[in-house]
Amino acid sequence: MQIEGPIEEIIFRNEQNGYTVFILDYNSTNVVCVGKLVNASIGENLSLHGEYVNNAKYGYQFSFDSYEVVLPTSLKGIEKYLSSGLIKGVGPITAKNIVEHFKEQTFDIIEMSPTSLAEVKNISLKKALDIGEKFKELKKLQNSVMFLQKYNITTNMALKIYEIYGSKTIDIVKNNPYRLVEDVNGIGFATADRIAKSIGINENSEYRVRAGLIHTLNTSIEKTGNTYLPKVMLYSQAASILEIDDELNKELFDNALDSLSLDKTVTRIWHNEVDIVIPSKYYFYENAVAQKLALLNSSVKNEFQDVEEEIIHFEQRNNIVLHEEQKKAISNSINSGVSVITGGPGTGKTTIIKCIIEIIKQNKQRFMLLAPTGRASKRLGDSTGEEAKTIHRALEVTSGDLSNISRFVYNESNPFKVDVVIVDEVSMVDVALMNHLCKALPRDCKLILVGDKDQLPSVGAGNVLDDIIKSGIIRISMLTKIFRQSDDSLIITNAHLINAGKMPVIDNSSKDFFFEEKSDVLDIKNSIVDMVTKRLPKFTGLEPCQIQVLAPLKAGLCGIDNLNKSLQASLNPPSISKMELVVGETIFRVGDKVMQTANNYNLVWKKLNGFIEEEGEGVFNGDIGFIELIDFQSGEVVVTFEDGRRCLYPRTEVSQLSLAYAITIHKSQGSEFDVVIIPAIAGPSMILTRNLIYTAVTRAKKMVVLVGEQKNVKRMVSNNYTVQRFTLLKDLLIVSDKKIKELFG
Repeated sequence: MQIEGPIEEIIFRNEQNGYTVFILDYNSTNVVCVGKLVNASIGENLSLHGEYVNNAKYGYQFSFDSYEVVLPTSLKGIEKYLSSGLIKGVGPITAKNIVEHFKEQTFDIIEMSPTSLAEVKNISLKKALDIGEKFKELKKLQNSVMFLQKYNITTNMALKIYEIYGSKTIDIVKNNPYRLVEDVNGIGFATADRIAKSIGINENSEYRVRAGLIHTLNTSIEKTGNTYLPKVMLYSQAASILEIDDELNKELFDNALDSLSLDKTVTRIWHNEVDIVIPSKYYFYENAVAQKLALLNSSVKNEFQDVEEEIIHFEQRNNIVLHEEQKKAISNSINSGVSVITGGPGTGKTTIIKCIIEIIKQNKQRFMLLAPTGRASKRLGDSTGEEAKTIHRALEVTSGDLSNISRFVYNESNPFKVDVVIVDEVSMVDVALMNHLCKALPRDCKLILVGDKDQLPSVGAGNVLDDIIKSGIIRISMLTKIFRQSDDSLIITNAHLINAGKMPVIDNSSKDFFFEEKSDVLDIKNSIVDMVTKRLPKFTGLEPCQIQVLAPLKAGLCGIDNLNKSLQASLNPPSISKMELVVGETIFRVGDKVMQTANNYNLVWKKLNGFIEEEGEGVFNGDIGFIELIDFQSGEVVVTFEDGRRCLYPRTEVSQLSLAYAITIHKSQGSEFDVVIIPAIAGPSMILTRNLIYTAVTRAKKMVVLVGEQKNVKRMVSNNYTVQRFTLLKDLLIVSDKKIKELFG
């Protein structure tokens, strides 16, 4: 059955998949319609193909499975369509003037002879051409997105694909759908393969094998943090995805890899007598970082600065006595081009940084304090009394084409104007971000890296801190002496016990470390929800938003997905007064605590600093905030982050947010929370490791609560398994250091 008419009202819309409930004016009768639309604008004229269904809850509806955008023919319909907002720059008055002038020929004029629009009052020739171009672009967009939706590609993803390919979208996808794997973040091999099969592309096509290899490398980067794979492993894993025997089809795999090498998508080198394959951009990142660190490390002049007197003055002013480890770390940092200070909680890293800053000031040198996340930079600033920035903010994001490798204001052509850069929480800095930071460091700058080597590695690819330490060419200060703890505090003590492979003290005798024994996972989940919403706010006086659940897993009853739904239902239930938006499987509601899950260099933010409003670009992975506003019609969401940045998310970017009442322990890196709750549950031994629970415990400032079974805590503490990432930075550092010594002596 087919019905046609303009959209009168939009009742509901899911911006992720395009599912829309709306009222259509069909022969002067209001019909409730349900289905997926590319755009949903009041006044848009649609021809729907489907059937009437009787919904038990909502009554009769017209459910459609396909549709076409049909340009209206009546003058009233044409005017309503033009003024609907689909064509930017055409409002109600302009629409009325155009229709009065051109009558039924309006659409033909706009498409075929847009310059004629300049005959209409208040429309310049430039605006006329602009209206014509936007009208054509709208038609191409609608046709392209509808084409992609046939292959179960969500509206949101279809719009992203169109942003990349534009009017060539349909031709490109028809010719080689596997390009989607290479060009579009978020499109996996399975989606491209499904399209290819429906089009009839041979399963042994080089396009397909090439895409399988790229997908395998990307998956390895995203899920395990590798920067490269041995060729044998790459072929084996790709063969599993492709369901092609790589031994029987070796020539097919070799040809695809040769193609990727020729166009410089990947780089092949021999490493430790193994043929390895690395995405070219990651080879560039690791090589550039290695060269810059080796260069900085060689730049210190031969004269040694004795800082003993400065340290004594610092001790006197602060009424403290520094340990020999701390004094050595200070001296190492002042007298090295690149240095690392590493140690667990309570080992005095912050005190060392404060002393180094005083010496830098006395030397009349310029310095910069950096950290990977907003929380970490705020903590660094508060503890030192100096300004601290996130690495991204210091680099300053540029607007423009994201494909440009130099997306920051500060780079090798425009370095920082500083003498010393101190980076805290460096364990969570991935190799891509480290590359951008290194490019912005001036040739004679000192770099001091501070972090905990026993924390989890970065979420992003690479193993920066570990590789630097293991290279042996950078001066390392290992801190083992514990200072910061009180008699009735167990957070720091237990963190070090865990790191040593010993069970933490969980007898509930302290003021800040508690354990609640629960064996049933449903009981664990219910207890966590009760603690966040009632018990801990009453006990501590803190707001629920100051209590953070850190879960080891995403799935399961005590995974973050389920915990977030339960916590949202208790802390921010649905209400008539609260607008909400469905994105995929997630319901976002005004007031929700959310986290940014990817670096987005284009999002614009504003921040009130006193009476001055700052403006900038860039929201980054791990930023936490709260939803302030949801515009149901446009699908736009406004989020205010903890540091005061207020950001408007267009509908295509909302999927980068996730609920953050509960977050994974990996995502908590670089952050500190007043109270941390950790479910002690069973799970895969490759995930539930010692450094995972160690990282979770060290995220707490005031209190840790473990809920679950002691045997699960013991398993994690005893499990010293660490995933060995495939990275090149360590060896490239050694090579770069050798070359520089050969050149400069």
